[in-house]
Amino acid sequence: MAAFAQSVPCWVDVQLSDLEAGKRFYGGLFGWTFRAEDGMPFADAYSDGRLVAALAAKQDGRMPTAWGVYFATDDILASVALVRKAGGQVITDPVRAGRAGVLAQVADPGGAVFGLWQAGDRAGFEKRYEPGAFCWTEVRTRQPERVDAFYEEVFGFRGTDPDEVAGGAGEVADLRVFSPAGTEPGPDTAVLGRAVLTDAVPAMLPSHFLTYFAVADCARAAESAVRLGGRISAPAQDTPYGRTAVLQDDQGAAFAVLQPAGPRP
Repeated sequence: MAAFAQSVPCWVDVQLSDLEAGKRFYGGLFGWTFRAEDGMPFADAYSDGRLVAALAAKQDGRMPTAWGVYFATDDILASVALVRKAGGQVITDPVRAGRAGVLAQVADPGGAVFGLWQAGDRAGFEKRYEPGAFCWTEVRTRQPERVDAFYEEVFGFRGTDPDEVAGGAGEVADLRVFSPAGTEPGPDTAVLGRAVLTDAVPAMLPSHFLTYFAVADCARAAESAVRLGGRISAPAQDTPYGRTAVLQDDQGAAFAVLQPAGPRP
């Protein structure tokens, strides 16, 4: 499996109270199949036989039911040090996940949690930017200035403001996109979005990452989510990047689906 470039999103997983229910929901929604070793509290998800995500049973009921995203790093110790230096918080120090790699959980200055992944035998996704797989991630925050500076310092990102905003139902505004160092900044090279949470969002909702999965038909995916016991948080709308909707699974984990306007460059 090819390695991921420094600072690129390389993996997503979801923490659930009921792992088997999660497999039924996402299997029905995306057509995922699952593999899990006997007795292990997680299952790898596959789309067309290629690795796309993992579902994990929460080991602590206080953990949020949520999707998490991981960014690739060649040196996780250096990345963790940069998180601290830039005003972020280290939630879980680097820990080895067998031969697969090394991971850490951190948070930006606004409180949005994300992961760092230094690959061993597992680089990350085997499929992305195609239906049934990860296609985008967006940090939603109330502290854009601090958060922008943080991601620029930690990952070397360069940000740009698109001419058109792909916001969601009045809940977010002021979209900015970030491109890795060494690329020409802009939507064609962007790997991360940042949106500002508006006053329409309850103050109790913390800053967070929203994971997007590509689908062939946004409306059909939203209908399927509801049929499977989930709900629609933000109804389907057209954006410069395609038609998108924000959904929740049957256990409350939020995610988005995107019917792309065209192929990713």
